[in-house]
Amino acid sequence: MRGPHNILRLIRTGATLERSGAMAVVMDAFDAPRLVRVTMRLLAWPFQWLGYRGDPEMPPATRALTALGPAYIKFGQILSTRPDLVGDDLATQLRVLQDKLPPFPVAVAKASVEAQLGRPVEEVFDDFSAPVAAASIAQVHRATLREGGEEVAVKVLRPGIEKAFRKDIDAFYFAARTIEFLSPGSRRLRPTDVIAHFEGVVMGELDLRLEASSASEFTANTSEDEGFALPRVNWLLSGRRVMTMGWADGVPLGDNAALDAAGHDRAQLAERVLQLFLKHALRDGYFHADMHQGNLKVAPSGDIIAYDFGIMGHIDEYTRKVYAEILYGFIKRDYQRVAEVHFEAGYVPADRHVDEFARALRAVGEPIFGMDASHMSIGNLLSYLFEVTERFGMETRTELILLQRTMVVVEGVARSLDPQINIWQAARPVVEDYIRKNIGPRAAMRDLHKTLAVLTRYGPRLPAIVENALIRQSMPVEPAPRGSRAAGALWALGGGLAGVAATMAAFWLI
Repeated sequence: MRGPHNILRLIRTGATLERSGAMAVVMDAFDAPRLVRVTMRLLAWPFQWLGYRGDPEMPPATRALTALGPAYIKFGQILSTRPDLVGDDLATQLRVLQDKLPPFPVAVAKASVEAQLGRPVEEVFDDFSAPVAAASIAQVHRATLREGGEEVAVKVLRPGIEKAFRKDIDAFYFAARTIEFLSPGSRRLRPTDVIAHFEGVVMGELDLRLEASSASEFTANTSEDEGFALPRVNWLLSGRRVMTMGWADGVPLGDNAALDAAGHDRAQLAERVLQLFLKHALRDGYFHADMHQGNLKVAPSGDIIAYDFGIMGHIDEYTRKVYAEILYGFIKRDYQRVAEVHFEAGYVPADRHVDEFARALRAVGEPIFGMDASHMSIGNLLSYLFEVTERFGMETRTELILLQRTMVVVEGVARSLDPQINIWQAARPVVEDYIRKNIGPRAAMRDLHKTLAVLTRYGPRLPAIVENALIRQSMPVEPAPRGSRAAGALWALGGGLAGVAATMAAFWLI
């Protein structure tokens, strides 16, 4: 229920941060101004007795987020990929949130598997290990199939996870609506829509049948990608709360010492993980939207292996072109074109001036390109862009939330592998290749061909469409100027003839 009772949940959030000592850690990590630090401490301190105690064995931030629940853990996972924002120490502490959370008992996992598959675990698997990874939503067990002897990973949802997420999301909705009420200026950021988007993503992650489907589609899209591999889904041993996939052998992408010991080139891996994400987002419009180190391994062959497909991002073809042109414009430092693309896409209100917007974008881009490679950050760019969007009255685009969030996470992963990576130089070949293939005269002709091909499907219906239009025009609804019905009928007939002509042209092109 999304009511005022959620005030307690939000108060408890601040109280938990204060009680665990995480409040000071987070403020230090983000270098918060003194006024913000004092205000937050004063608001949280009187209520700290309401905060969750958490596991005192854990560092403060990890302790607080783990105690608060799965939605907060998701937030911590994002921060764990950004040592450039929160510092190396805090990022390292938060990485345990990716796959090293406290597991639930093996017996509970086996009972869930048996209930889902309708067979005893011993009848399906020769062995079923203790949890090898435990994250916010599920944990993974290593097992061997009784038939065929294949090693597999069995993912099982945490008991009661749906209720836990619902409680957090209800509190987030309340917070978003409170912010919109108290701060009308925040409405352009559409906080309620953002939470609704987050809710949709999370609810999809809580059905492992959808994750299996995502893995299958992602495999089909990326089967030809060099240096990239995905484990195979076993559909017969998967369901809503259980999913079985092939076991992925490799070194965790977050273990730099192990990667070095195995002889892998971390600079090359950093460049490849960024380029793979951009290729999937731009080429396919379908990308892994949870690409932190806990979901990536490096095989002995050097291939990057991705798993955990609970959160996948999708962007349509038009948005891909807009995103590519914006990125390409920044890479080429063509701020006028970046501004024009924002206006053409409707991202900036039409009553604003494109030249002024271009100058504001130049003020964003030029300082970044003046930095050395270790500071050239897409995360910084998005942060600066946020300030510009506020000035020009731009609204949050919920369809881009996952894309932008994943871009920041992937940049963090790449930078953790190679702190000196030049993000723009790594992105350039992928973006240029997409631009060359999808924007220009040849792409325009291909789009026209697609449009005309769609029109051909309406060919058999054109006579009925024209007849219905003529009938509607001839029906006396209200007095009309002399000749208007005839004009309307001629307009409908002209539209019908235009459709016939378009259909004939489509057949000719095909």
